[in-house]
Amino acid sequence: MVQVGDDPRDGHLALPRPAGQPRDRAEFVRQLYAEHGAPLLSYVLRLTVGDRYRAEDIVQETLLRAWHNAEALTPERGSVRGWLMRVAHNVTVDGYRAKRARPTEVNQDDAAETAVWDRSEEVLTALEVKRALSRLTPEHRAVLVEVYFKDRTAVEAARVLGIPVGTVKSRIHYALRTLRLAFDEERELAV
Repeated sequence: MVQVGDDPRDGHLALPRPAGQPRDRAEFVRQLYAEHGAPLLSYVLRLTVGDRYRAEDIVQETLLRAWHNAEALTPERGSVRGWLMRVAHNVTVDGYRAKRARPTEVNQDDAAETAVWDRSEEVLTALEVKRALSRLTPEHRAVLVEVYFKDRTAVEAARVLGIPVGTVKSRIHYALRTLRLAFDEERELAV
């Protein structure tokens, strides 16, 4: 004996099947989509305020849930279209709730603007300078620290170090020459 449901236009899905036999789920979902897909998508588009991609995802999720519950969707239990609309509504609401529960996502364009500057090159340079400074005599190193790191003039550095201005200038000259040679050696070794 074959069971036939009500007219599909009333919101009930009718799938002929032998009594006691399970429905063919793939055919059931195809028929569901053919009969209820357009009105369901239209309804979900209103729920998602016109976001077509999101609406299509929700319709797909709704049909997947219908596929999982195919045996329970019978005209005797009520309107299949009503069930689909309720499930689509619940999936939409769950999506909005989940979005509010998560931290705000950063737009890809905004992420580029908020990127952190990579300081690795500066760190490597500082390490090279420190290594090169360690090769200098304490007198030469002291003059460079006063002039370049503490931003003092030769006169100010002479006063702080207690040496003549001419000595400060000559020590800067020889210290910089020694540093250049040290950096050149390091570059040659790196190649």
